[in-house]
Amino acid sequence: MNAVEVRDLAKTYRNGVEALRGISFEAGSGSVFGLLGPNGAGKTTAVRILCTLSSPTSGSARVAGHDVVRERRRVQENIGYVAQGSTVDPEATGRENLMLQGRLQRVSRDALDERADRLLASFGLTEAADRRVQGYSGGMKRKLDLAMGVVHGPRVLFLDEPTTGLDPEARRSVWRELTRLTREEELTVLLTTHYMEEADLLSGRVAILDAGRIVARGSPDGLKSDIRGDRVTVELEDEDRTEEAGTVLRGLDSVVDAATDPESGLLHAHVTHGARAVPDLVAALERSGLTVAEVALSRPTLEDVYLEATGQTFEEAAEAAGDGEDAGVRA
Repeated sequence: MNAVEVRDLAKTYRNGVEALRGISFEAGSGSVFGLLGPNGAGKTTAVRILCTLSSPTSGSARVAGHDVVRERRRVQENIGYVAQGSTVDPEATGRENLMLQGRLQRVSRDALDERADRLLASFGLTEAADRRVQGYSGGMKRKLDLAMGVVHGPRVLFLDEPTTGLDPEARRSVWRELTRLTREEELTVLLTTHYMEEADLLSGRVAILDAGRIVARGSPDGLKSDIRGDRVTVELEDEDRTEEAGTVLRGLDSVVDAATDPESGLLHAHVTHGARAVPDLVAALERSGLTVAEVALSRPTLEDVYLEATGQTFEEAAEAAGDGEDAGVRA
């Protein structure tokens, strides 16, 4: 049984921004489904519709067996939602935040006391439960957000960029808790993220969005296996010449495509027969007066899947989109 079913879902905002352009996917019960894409791809709009916070322009969607437009109340009774920004009250304690959320969700007092104690223990927050949240670390606040999202025992949990802004250790801790929740509570999680590693580790199936359309869909391993070849990451001594290096590599027979990452200053190339291609790449760059500081060879990633489908990296797509979806959401 599918916990989430989306058919030809489209959303155009009043200012003309087309945030979704007919997307379709299903998320099976008791699984983690990753909705991936760069900022502005349409992920947040899709989640807002599925959570009944926005209405689609066309198409349909069902969550926990209920239509998100015609059965809004039934959908709301069966879901939890954790927004990208934290919603905890910093002046209240962790336990007070959790109890208030439970009462808002109409959990009985006896059941709520037990549920709160269990969640605080599961998320490693028991010792901090009676301290004000303003003294919590970012990772602790995020764990409390997750506990509040499931305090009422929902069938489907929507997580919008759950680990944005967390350090790597806190991010891994949140990943462990999400894995435990899906296993122990038979919870379906729909996760939006632009972290490829996060989606790869957590999701049984993913859909990759670009400019409001799904460009790839399937299991992470299946999508990566469809890409033939390897990925080469190049760091130059002079980062200002990375674009020039990309032009050089795109002229080589062994290079399928190459793209630069403006944020890191690295060059990523998709090549055939990586072990044989790396010496040729380095030699070609050196002949052009470009000194290589470091080169690494790896197997394809989900970002390579996106690059293969769109011809650009996540960073390039987000920069090209500008305000895009966010402008529509504000309208």
